[in-house]
Amino acid sequence: SCFADMLHDHDRNEKYYKGIRAAVSRIKARGERVVVLDIGTGTGLLSMMAVTAGADFCYAVEVFKPMAEAAQSIVKKNNFSDKIKIINKHSSDVTVGPDGDMQEQANLLITELFDTELIGEGALPSYEHAHQHLVKAGCEAVPHRATVYAQLVESELLWRWAKLQPVEVEGARLVPPPAVGRCPGAHSVCDIQLSQVSPTSFTPLSPLCTMFSVDFSKPVSSAFQSHSTSFVAQSGGRAQVVLSWWDLDMDPSGTIVCSMAPSWMYPHPTMAPWRDHWMQSVYFLPVETQVAEQEELSLTVCHDDYSLWYSLQSHSLQDVRDKTPQSRPSCTCQAHLVWNRPRFGELNDRQRTASYIAALRSILAEDRVCLSVSDGSLLPVFAHMLGAKKVFSLENSRMSKQVIEEVLEANSVKGGVELLEIRPEQLTSQDLGGEQISVLLGEPYFSTSLLPWHSLFFWYCRTALAGLLRPDATILPCSASLHVVAVEFQDLWRIRAACGTCEGFDVSPMDEMVQRSLDFRESREAEPHPLWEYPCRALTQSAAVMTFDFTQCVPEQPISSRGSLPFIRIGRCHGVALWMEYHLTDDVTVSGGLTQPISEQGTCEWSRHRKQGVYFLRSAWDSSGDGGAAVSYSFTFEPSLGDIKMDFSITDQ
Repeated sequence: SCFADMLHDHDRNEKYYKGIRAAVSRIKARGERVVVLDIGTGTGLLSMMAVTAGADFCYAVEVFKPMAEAAQSIVKKNNFSDKIKIINKHSSDVTVGPDGDMQEQANLLITELFDTELIGEGALPSYEHAHQHLVKAGCEAVPHRATVYAQLVESELLWRWAKLQPVEVEGARLVPPPAVGRCPGAHSVCDIQLSQVSPTSFTPLSPLCTMFSVDFSKPVSSAFQSHSTSFVAQSGGRAQVVLSWWDLDMDPSGTIVCSMAPSWMYPHPTMAPWRDHWMQSVYFLPVETQVAEQEELSLTVCHDDYSLWYSLQSHSLQDVRDKTPQSRPSCTCQAHLVWNRPRFGELNDRQRTASYIAALRSILAEDRVCLSVSDGSLLPVFAHMLGAKKVFSLENSRMSKQVIEEVLEANSVKGGVELLEIRPEQLTSQDLGGEQISVLLGEPYFSTSLLPWHSLFFWYCRTALAGLLRPDATILPCSASLHVVAVEFQDLWRIRAACGTCEGFDVSPMDEMVQRSLDFRESREAEPHPLWEYPCRALTQSAAVMTFDFTQCVPEQPISSRGSLPFIRIGRCHGVALWMEYHLTDDVTVSGGLTQPISEQGTCEWSRHRKQGVYFLRSAWDSSGDGGAAVSYSFTFEPSLGDIKMDFSITDQ
């Protein structure tokens, strides 16, 4: 269904169409037939543009079978079957010749093989093969070239996603293991909607640098390459993060440009086209480096066939910092394999940590025996530092166990927490040295959770451990609640909206295919999205619709809840946002959703650490805001499945 987002990207479609028309005209002006190779055709849109522009024939290659079938249907519906041949293969398997997939080599290469990192979907090997086997020398290409840009910045906000920061606990300081500080981090790109990261949350240390360009009309290499750009630091600070994006020149002269720049790079942010299939990239340098204003520096980008990585060199310390890694950096400390980037951000959230420490302080005493159930959590370390008699922690993997062991060792409290790689239902009194648990702890956080309520796995763990708990045991959190609010999305609605016609072509078979895939399950479901990246307005008040009491075991019977949320603001309701809040004690609550009260205008501030659930309505609803209509909801928690079934409808009050 993510193809729908591309079809709604008018800026992309318009620029491709202009570039295709110009390329066809150039070839026609040379007196040649125009034979197109369209790699990654998707819906066939670009091939239909090419034929409309005057191309004589198109070979449209699509490896994904459902998309190839949709393209076949769309091409037929638009009466282009005689001019467009859909080839359901990877382009590297396409053959040329009298008995081949293509009768002849193409002289116009059209592709849409790009991701947020530009080359992450294998664009370079595909271009390399196409130039060797599928297109003529001197062919035209749309896009003609891509250019990658980067800016070196200091950003405490972004750096928190890469490195574990020290934590203050009751006057003591919990420090990260040295190996985590030295580690280059996760090798995968961090792709985000950079428009939602305010320029006030970073300090540019470099100008915007042009790192390299790729000319797609000439042979392309997928071999390792590096490119460096020298600059003078425009500000002093800690070099931590590289912000990067790219643009496409659709024609050789560079007059038709499709840019991925974030909105704050435009004179007016509203001028920036919104797209979710191409965002911006954040790269974390292996270590932060102090740089001085006016210091001469070089930023180097390396790439293999699928990914990019950056390094920084100082001209004054050339021998120290100019070792550019020839291979992609990867995690050496294991922490980046246990904790993803939002999880690093969560562990480094001082306000959140203070809530847990305040809650722990209120329930811990010297005679307390604690058991923690969360993946790779610092809670058991906090419990030990706050004076618990004994602390056990269940870890879901050997790797997470080793990471927490390293945290304990770095803080000289190696025996302070006993780490057990045992599933809750397999834990015995013997494993606990005969101790009964007086405090059961959880954030809760589980690495396998996709939707907010998947963390209710903690409730099942609590139930499995019931026989090992003291009768008066304290459970932290004591309960959780599911919250909802009906919203109008600024842009996210596009990923689910039917397209109908796109640049004058009927793409309704694509809409039908998306709808069939959404209807595949018996009941419609919510899907996870990090809503801090996708602005929305609340059209109703938020409400707690279900509560889960962790002081009791999971019930055998389903829990149901029904109600309605009257519309109190004018707007177009696209769906409902859902999140969990955890009540650590009667006084302390941690939210995985809204972090501030909804403003008078309906503005929502969302947690950056957890994804929220989004339930899209089948069709948007225009609210008059007078309370005359409402979103009616129905929830059922099925204990046997551990899942929540939900349904929403618009009703008159």
